[in-house]
Amino acid sequence: MGEGLQAAGRRSLVDVAIEQLREQLLAGAWPVGSRIPTEHELAERLQVGRNTVREAIRVLVHAGMLVSRQGEGTFVRSTSDPAAVLRGVQRSDVRDVLEVRAALEAEAARLAAVRHTAEDIARMRGALAREVEVMAASPERAGREATVEHDLEFHTALVEAAHNPALTEVYRYFGASVRESMRAAFGDHEMPEVDLRTHTALVDAVESGDPERAEAACRELLAEPTAAVEQLLAAIAARK
Repeated sequence: MGEGLQAAGRRSLVDVAIEQLREQLLAGAWPVGSRIPTEHELAERLQVGRNTVREAIRVLVHAGMLVSRQGEGTFVRSTSDPAAVLRGVQRSDVRDVLEVRAALEAEAARLAAVRHTAEDIARMRGALAREVEVMAASPERAGREATVEHDLEFHTALVEAAHNPALTEVYRYFGASVRESMRAAFGDHEMPEVDLRTHTALVDAVESGDPERAEAACRELLAEPTAAVEQLLAAIAARK
């Protein structure tokens, strides 16, 4: 296994080693769960120093493709490159990303209904209260840049109330992607306005402890911005 590794050149030895090890992982040279060759073996195949191999492995461990176990060696965790996945998300259009975010929030709402703490509810209500203050001060900017920070704070608090670290990390990425995609596609002045009624209903549903009610409230909240995106996309297509 692992044949075909090319000797690294003199430029960016660590980067070249990372690239070639990643290619071998993507090609399935070492199955998930298997141990990769030792640093010494890899250094010989790449014709680089063991420190270079060690640093390359460290980067791939951080990326989630490898896992190191003290006293046992380094094993393959995944043959999928997370960076490539994220690049694919970045190339997706705003509708695609919004749909994924909606799926994540709906599941988060279900979990939050049975796992939330009093502090979680307080965070969500606090974010809404700050949105109300901003909207009262500048009604003409409701749902625009003035409330974006607090709205994102609200949705992040909802997801974190599910107490699932993996879900939280995935959502953080998609949440930011949705914001940036919508701004790029429509401009801040066309961002959908925040509906405080549906947001409040969602908090109440989560606090009730009823997963079905929480999911339904979440989907109702997301229905309006999703419809707004559809209309904006249709308008853009019509102008082309």
